[in-house]
Amino acid sequence: MVQRSARSSSGGVAADPAKNNPTLLLLDGHSLAYRAFYALPEENFATSTGQSTNAVYGFVSMLINVLRDEKPTHVAVAFDVSRKTFRSEVYPEYKATRSASPEGFKGQVLLIKEVLDAMGIRHVELEGYEADDLLATISHQAVDTGLPTNIVTGDRDAFQLVSDLVTVLYPRKGMSDLARMTPQAVFEKYGLTPQQYPDFAALRGDPSDNLPGIPGVGEKTAVKWITTYGSLSEVIHHVDEIPGKVGESLRAALPQVITNREITQLRSDVEIPFGIQDLQWTTVDMTQIDPLFDALQFRVLRDRLADVAGEPMAPTPAGVEVDFRVLEPGSWSLWLQRLPNAPVAVGFATVADVQTDSRAETRTITKIAMTSGEDEVVIASLDHGSDEDLKAMQEWLASLAPKWIDDVKGSVRALMARGWDLDGVTFDPTLGAYLLQPGSRLGGLAGLVERYLHRTLDSQSADTGQLSLGDDDGGTDSDRTAAVHARAVSDLVPILNELLAKAGGSQLLTEIEIPLASILARMEFIGIGVDETRLAELSQHFAEQARAAETLAHDEVGRPFNLGSPKQLQAIL
Repeated sequence: MVQRSARSSSGGVAADPAKNNPTLLLLDGHSLAYRAFYALPEENFATSTGQSTNAVYGFVSMLINVLRDEKPTHVAVAFDVSRKTFRSEVYPEYKATRSASPEGFKGQVLLIKEVLDAMGIRHVELEGYEADDLLATISHQAVDTGLPTNIVTGDRDAFQLVSDLVTVLYPRKGMSDLARMTPQAVFEKYGLTPQQYPDFAALRGDPSDNLPGIPGVGEKTAVKWITTYGSLSEVIHHVDEIPGKVGESLRAALPQVITNREITQLRSDVEIPFGIQDLQWTTVDMTQIDPLFDALQFRVLRDRLADVAGEPMAPTPAGVEVDFRVLEPGSWSLWLQRLPNAPVAVGFATVADVQTDSRAETRTITKIAMTSGEDEVVIASLDHGSDEDLKAMQEWLASLAPKWIDDVKGSVRALMARGWDLDGVTFDPTLGAYLLQPGSRLGGLAGLVERYLHRTLDSQSADTGQLSLGDDDGGTDSDRTAAVHARAVSDLVPILNELLAKAGGSQLLTEIEIPLASILARMEFIGIGVDETRLAELSQHFAEQARAAETLAHDEVGRPFNLGSPKQLQAIL
């Protein structure tokens, strides 16, 4: 099966004009995923839903490093389909001793493929072939076009592909230390050329693949035979000339050696339904990555990948112009009556803390911005409204008229500071985003705007420059602050509402989270009444129970000891 990313590619091997040296990067998906799985503790990498992600994290981390260091213009990842390949037909015992994939590893390869799709990197797998065969075929095609190639794999069989144009990046330790296996590096390590490596591997055998070696024959002897005779075929031709017990062992094991050689040879003639030009890759569209990394709860990797991506494909505007007008005193009631029967997005500007009996911070609202759909934003300044205006606004906020408001809990508290109530909230962007990604740090409304709208929570103005959502400093700045807030809510809700509906969380938001947020706000603002006398009685009661339990423990052991001392408990237990 071949997966293609949403981003299309065309043309020949010509690279991105910004990159002067075209190169191809190939990766062995399963090999690297397994290495990542065992390199990173599974218990330290899991989502809040329990999905293990250590293999995904390690693979993507390594991929980011290689993309950063090698700066490839073409990229592809090959995966195994199953253990049934042409090799298992030749030798049924091939890889037969390998245990089943660990439970925590299951499903992580699919997640890796999702990340690759989001990154615009093609991945390929074909029934009957291993990933190494696909890498060999693609690298041979690249060599035919003169395209330098780096292959990242933990399988040493790939050393046979090394040439002046092909380098194998072999993980030495963990996922970050990659050895550059050039022809010279292969010779320095084994005393052989890359072309001789499969002959050497056939004589040596490979316990990990269940390919038996020759009893009594080690790597040094295998290298000596190949360097003496030049190749395995010549070793076989002169097999009767090899003296001693090792010669006898070789002659006895010759059928297995020939089988090993057939299995070790990588296929470079696999019919892959794409060409090198289809592997062209430039950068990462972070708008595709963000929701996936949210689900995987990869915060650090997001920043590292963004650094590699450089400029995103879709430029992020610094802010948006928001048209707004301020309601004249005495006109609020009429304007509110004319509101359509549709949700109204609401934004606020607030001022300094209001002291309450509770410890939780409370702010008070001075400006209310409102908009329906694409309509202009209207500002109501609570410091300048008439008594009739304020009464109309108070009644509208407390009514069941549908409203979209960010941070329901904070808004209820701020309105309670004025003695007002809030009802009719049908969507809260912060709560909705939390339900989508419970483990993510959302960064408030500003973070949601950057993540889902791909802009900043600012308004650009010729006379004031950029303005961030914050305190009411008076004048047009606070008006614009509230207006930007309302526009952001209006733009966010349709996106988040669709995502939440697909995730099946809409009812949870409207029936549980929003009502609960209002209750919590009231609890925080008003505080909780307690019976101090009853609490003191309970404290004494539980203390007596604890002393009784301690006495029983001492009687059971036969001597007193400190239940609060881990060291003493260790000795007792």
